[in-house]
Amino acid sequence: MAGNDWINSYLEAILDVGPGLDDKNSSLMLRERGKFSPTRYFVEEVITKFDETDLRRSWAMASSIRDSEERNTRLENMSWRIWNLARRKKKIGKESQRIMKQKSGLSRVPKPLLADMPEELCESEKGDTVSEISPKGVSTKGGMKRINSVDVLKNFATQQKEKKLYIVLISLHGLIRGENMELGRDSDTGGQVKYVVELARALGAMPGIYRVDLLTRQVSAPGVDWSYGEPTEMLTPLNDDDCESGESSGAYIIRIPFGPKDKYIPKELLWPHIPEFVDGALTYILQMSKVLSEQIGDGKPVWPASIHGHYADAGNAAALLSGALNVPMLFTGHSLGRDKLEQILKQGRQSKDDINTTYRIMRRIEAEEISVDTSEVIITSTKQEIDEQWGLYDAFDPVLERKLRARNRQNVSCLGRFMPRPIVIPPGMEFKHIVRNSGGAGDDSDGYQDGPSTPNPPVWSEVTRFFTNPHKPIILALARPDPKKNLTTLVKAFGECRALRDLANLTLIMGNRDNIDEMSATNSAVLLSILKLIDKYDMYGQVSYPKHHKQSEVPDIYRLAARTKGVFINPAFIEPFGLTLIEAAAYGLPMVATKNGGPVDIKKALDNGLLVDPHNQQSIADALLKLVADKQLWLKCKQNGLRNIHLFSWPEHCKTYLARIACCRPRHPQWESCAVGYEYSESHSPEDSLRDLNDLKISLDGFINDHGSVDTSQKSDMNSQSLKTKSSVGKKLENMSKLSFKEKPGGNKAETVGRTGSQDTIEFLGLRRKKTVFVVAVDCGLNNDFANIMKMILEIVRVDKKGENLGLIVSTASSISEIHSFMQSNKISSSEFDAVICNSGSDIYYPSSSSEGSPKSLPFVVDSDYSSHIDYRWGGDHLQNSLVHWASSLGGRKRDQEIVVACDSTSRHCFTFSIKNLESIPPVKDLREFLRKQSLRCQAVYCQNGTKLNVIPVVASRAQALRYLYVRWGMNLASTVVMMGDYGDTDYECLRGGIPKTMVINGVCNEARKLHSNRSYPLEHVITYDSPSVVQVEGCKKDQIIEAMAKLQV
Repeated sequence: MAGNDWINSYLEAILDVGPGLDDKNSSLMLRERGKFSPTRYFVEEVITKFDETDLRRSWAMASSIRDSEERNTRLENMSWRIWNLARRKKKIGKESQRIMKQKSGLSRVPKPLLADMPEELCESEKGDTVSEISPKGVSTKGGMKRINSVDVLKNFATQQKEKKLYIVLISLHGLIRGENMELGRDSDTGGQVKYVVELARALGAMPGIYRVDLLTRQVSAPGVDWSYGEPTEMLTPLNDDDCESGESSGAYIIRIPFGPKDKYIPKELLWPHIPEFVDGALTYILQMSKVLSEQIGDGKPVWPASIHGHYADAGNAAALLSGALNVPMLFTGHSLGRDKLEQILKQGRQSKDDINTTYRIMRRIEAEEISVDTSEVIITSTKQEIDEQWGLYDAFDPVLERKLRARNRQNVSCLGRFMPRPIVIPPGMEFKHIVRNSGGAGDDSDGYQDGPSTPNPPVWSEVTRFFTNPHKPIILALARPDPKKNLTTLVKAFGECRALRDLANLTLIMGNRDNIDEMSATNSAVLLSILKLIDKYDMYGQVSYPKHHKQSEVPDIYRLAARTKGVFINPAFIEPFGLTLIEAAAYGLPMVATKNGGPVDIKKALDNGLLVDPHNQQSIADALLKLVADKQLWLKCKQNGLRNIHLFSWPEHCKTYLARIACCRPRHPQWESCAVGYEYSESHSPEDSLRDLNDLKISLDGFINDHGSVDTSQKSDMNSQSLKTKSSVGKKLENMSKLSFKEKPGGNKAETVGRTGSQDTIEFLGLRRKKTVFVVAVDCGLNNDFANIMKMILEIVRVDKKGENLGLIVSTASSISEIHSFMQSNKISSSEFDAVICNSGSDIYYPSSSSEGSPKSLPFVVDSDYSSHIDYRWGGDHLQNSLVHWASSLGGRKRDQEIVVACDSTSRHCFTFSIKNLESIPPVKDLREFLRKQSLRCQAVYCQNGTKLNVIPVVASRAQALRYLYVRWGMNLASTVVMMGDYGDTDYECLRGGIPKTMVINGVCNEARKLHSNRSYPLEHVITYDSPSVVQVEGCKKDQIIEAMAKLQV
């Protein structure tokens, strides 16, 4: 045993702290008269953990180097006395064991009976000693074996073996890769990066999962490793045997290019570029859907079973993708904006305006509200996060959520209210790299024994080189130098507690750095504050703060702290997850952690430490001292952590995760996609399609599923005759859904072809073949300015005489009747357009040569597939009643004046109100707050210069309508040009971004500026002005428009 270095360090520590063993008032108790004695701690460590031969060796060595100095004489005497104490304790221990053995009566058990007993104890027989039993009576031996056992997933695998699910995860900010993660490199590359990578890898190894894609940002910038610019990275599976076989199976990191190509920017600056990511991700998912259709879908598209957004930015992106594809969405907030805002305001260092400028906090909060509106499941790590953090949001009320859930179980109407289901799923951890001591959780020898053939890891010397006495217990903190991590309070607590400094060392692992001056201003300020505190309290030789470490070396740092019988601390003001606490527990480290956030539930599950108020410096010091000084408490916390750590394994996490996905109502596009990348059979021709359709002279209002039966959830007012008719033609429509969609050369813009949805005919556009599509989205109303713009664009489009290259779409808040009247008055033919997006994006119409089945016999036909597509969480009549009540309440405030008046509308998914006085109505942010607090999931849009209010479904918008046309018909978004004014309706920001190019006509729609005067966040936080895909045009003149088109390369 190589124990003399440890013994000598303890003896040196005893001499440093005093009083010596000759103190007349001393005793063998660690605490005497309410005071802690570090001397007793080190004496007991030496007596308990080291053999008497090693103690005698230390005494002999001290004797050989004896000189006249008093310190060496004391060292010799102390070594001799401790050696004798150890011999006496060993003798007493042997006698005690002999007496206990006699009392147990095992010596009187007959040999035949002992022969029948198995060598291994059964679960009910384990835990007879104090070190093997917990207060809950659960065995501590063999706890880690449960984690890697195949039996844990046996039943689950049997149930899931027939499924082949495709799951999409999204995490946008930070630098994400599968190996050698640079955690702590910056404030965006932290625990969330590790979490999402390990979640993707763990899900990819689960039974029933065919493929998992983790979508993130592609970064090819100076100073950033080249690996972050690779479009695809396959994650190494946890176990090769667990993975499905197939070309595309497994888990992958998919990097989507968006934002500045040559810059790595912080998450606060990503907001203007989110639409670009959504468009790129949509293209990727459509392509992957086709690939998977060939591998596991029998030729049918395989859509994601769910899209899971992580953090506010990815949640916003997931909400848009979920709406565009009509698939379920899950959301994990990780760290919530409202809670962070409260925490920063409590510190009193910044005003709300300063916080918003620095962190874009209000845009982040709005993204989180949008995520709640759209999500079916909110995944949290703790119940405290649900009640105390999510409860701060307008869109979520824990009490109302439970009431709505109860009504759903009883099949009682929820009156148009919807609430996502919050689920607590503790974060998982991968244990395969953890090497357990053979003695089990109760073995306390691993901290002091070194195998003769295993050298110390290099990172140990990097950590301990700071210490005068490296064998004291290590208090370990692992966090970025970020103000919210509260490391300065920890250093103050350590510096001002003399007993703690005598007993332990402090190690701060604060990411990697080369030069403090090159760090971000926030991180460098925290680090400099810590260095000043070390100097102030003269803690040189007691605090370690290495500059570099690899992610692969973190386990070795945990092992070092556990070996010294140290403690792991997380003093953050709030900790959403606490993954480091779980990792520390897996290596046998007790914890001291903040009482705000995830550690509450972690402590409840593991029972391996203490919680503290992060604002209370004294409570932090007391908790650390208590855990380090009380060896019995330390050992109990270690054993509890090792015994219960399996609760946080990835298999347990994924089982619960997949169970929640299975509970989501299956949703996916209700048609066979004609999007780009899909090729159809040559055996069917357009003529066959037309011939079949001409035989069908019925209007189908409901959706007919693949079995030919009617899904009544799509239309509640079907009559019995239509049901019978639809059932009779269901099989024929099923066959029609597989027909090829080919276009006749030349000719008109609209061609009648097969339809795979809820109506028998539709005027299909050749959007897929258009080289450029113009979208006129100028929000000045249907006035003369709009007429002039339309006529000018039509002149440009008509240059393409056959209509083969240029397409035209109008996107407006007006109804289809108003648009038709406008066209008639300005002598514009409806056939000039490929599509009309009206009612703020809640309806899509196509020009039709026949007015049969059209509203008010107009020459347009509605896309009823789109109507079904956006029906998610639409409140219908209940929502309308609430809006009417809200409008009447506004009139009551103004002495019965009518301020907002409901208008008659033929649209099923748009409730329109006329605004008499814009000055008297609340800003749109207040209306959104009102609707969210009522659990009414919709979007409110002030439009036409504030004279009109449209309320539409939460997944509908004019931008989403363009994405629908891409998914449904394959319209090329990259060749689409959106023409806008310099201001517009309150949904203006949604159209300013993404892959489509933008042409801003300055001087148009200036009156709409007032709609944006009272926003939660400025437009500058969410739109970009320096993008090459955005051009500004001064005035609306044909020559300038053509010049701008040349700049956009269209």
